[in-house]
Amino acid sequence: MNTFGTVFRLTCWGESHGRALGALIDGCPPGLELSESDIQKELDRRRPGQHIGSSPRQENDRCEILSGVFEGKTTGMPISVLVRNTDVQSKDYESLKNIYRPSHADLTYQLKYGIRDYRGGGRSSGRETVARVIGGAIAKKILAQQKIQIIGFSREIGGQFFEHVDFSYIKKNPLRMADKKNYKKALQILKQAKEGKDSLGGVAEIHVQNPSAGLGSPVFGKLESDLARACLSVGSVKGFEIGEGFALSRMNGSEANDSFLNSSSKSVLKDFKDQSFLTQRNANGGILGGISTGEDIWFRVAVKPPSSIGQSQETIDSSGKKVKIKIEGRYDTIILPRVIPVLESMTALVLVDHLLLHRAQCGN
Repeated sequence: MNTFGTVFRLTCWGESHGRALGALIDGCPPGLELSESDIQKELDRRRPGQHIGSSPRQENDRCEILSGVFEGKTTGMPISVLVRNTDVQSKDYESLKNIYRPSHADLTYQLKYGIRDYRGGGRSSGRETVARVIGGAIAKKILAQQKIQIIGFSREIGGQFFEHVDFSYIKKNPLRMADKKNYKKALQILKQAKEGKDSLGGVAEIHVQNPSAGLGSPVFGKLESDLARACLSVGSVKGFEIGEGFALSRMNGSEANDSFLNSSSKSVLKDFKDQSFLTQRNANGGILGGISTGEDIWFRVAVKPPSSIGQSQETIDSSGKKVKIKIEGRYDTIILPRVIPVLESMTALVLVDHLLLHRAQCGN
């Protein structure tokens, strides 16, 4: 499936070395001020070539809005956005035409469809995330009207956990770290991996500030389950943990339980339904029973090392014969910093969808 969402829906298309990629957004409310520059600033955050561990592929990712916007505002009709591929070097992949790269989707695509686009991974390439960011950019504009903000950063790189968090530092470094003290250390780890023709994984942490209370629903419509599905749909993502997650599984109930603060800790609203409540440490990531509490939503996402590395590896070809390969094309040493804008976009898509679902059911 290439469509995501229930009311606010994103349909994406295109391959790594095709002529273009694009997104179709349906269900966007009318009257939202939207321009190509709104989308472009998010696409620029995803582009390669921003640090020493990034792919040297040079794509400007200039977006073109084809429909759904008139005189600077959305019309309520489907919004179609196009991004053309300009820096394609398909010849780099000719030698891999009949070879299944380790830990890539080559084999599974062949098993499922009986045919695959081997140029840069085709649809399985991280390049497909361009469309996700386009949809996320529009979703973020809607969330901004509710003063909801999404912030992502690199919590861990190459097995190194970064304790200190300064949100103001994230935009000041290309690795999107929030820990200024350990930035140079992370750069050194990245440099060593690049020189060794190897790659690094990491963990992203996403925070949703000022979320609406009451989003999500019990059982199959839980907010955290939709967030998990959204994040796990991103290539190279291998784990999702909300709040204190796995740490809670190692505690007794007396330790894990997170008490609500009493009413004197914050102002009490006259209408109980409009109230959102704080807990002692927000251990559950701002969601209880599948429904947002109004506290910051926070979760972590595990991103594996890029599978394309310059070292010699053993694999098989389409006849099942063992072969050795060395990936020559253009690839990232680490993709975590580029995945973060994509995870933010998927988070935004989920939140907007739930806002519209909540409005449909509860009328506000």
